[in-house]
Amino acid sequence: MQVHSVIKLIEQGEHQNLDFKFAVNDSKKIARSLSAFANTDGGKLLIGVKDNGKIAGVRSEEEYYMIEAASELYTKPKVEFKTVKHLIEGKQILEVIIEKSNKRPHTAPDEKGNMKAFIRVNDQNLLANGLLLKVWEKEKNRQGVKINYGDAENFILKYLEKYDYITFSKFRRLAGISFQKAEKILVDFILLDIIKIEIARDLICYKLK
Repeated sequence: MQVHSVIKLIEQGEHQNLDFKFAVNDSKKIARSLSAFANTDGGKLLIGVKDNGKIAGVRSEEEYYMIEAASELYTKPKVEFKTVKHLIEGKQILEVIIEKSNKRPHTAPDEKGNMKAFIRVNDQNLLANGLLLKVWEKEKNRQGVKINYGDAENFILKYLEKYDYITFSKFRRLAGISFQKAEKILVDFILLDIIKIEIARDLICYKLK
């Protein structure tokens, strides 16, 4: 007997591109998920599925309209999404599909109501830092990347050949450069696909790609 595609998704557990929602009762919270997926690699929300993967089913048609409200009212620019309804074990699951956006950053209200850009890291929605916002801004404006390869540029590449990662403050301190210069070097190297940024709840660092 063929296993339903949504069952296969649920068996993966929550991850970078997949989030389970037992219910939708807060459009602003859902807007953060829409922002995070659109700003990162895209993904899917499965509405009517508990965190442990148990199928509960969508309780009301109102939940679809709350997702629509999240997109229309609480994401800027608006995050587009598609939905597919699935009937599994006699219960309805709503699959919400969000593509990676070329209009990022998409912002959504944080817990204090301030509009912030979120990213998806493993199974969490985290705030994008200022440097990543600069990367997106330069990416969106299609500005060319011009690097004057000097001591600081040479330092970070040599350092990352030897060590797994470096933080922004450590790079500044060891290279003996200003905040602005450190930021420009990292932004340019990220755009050139030489360095990648890794954001976790307790650490933001930079690694060789």
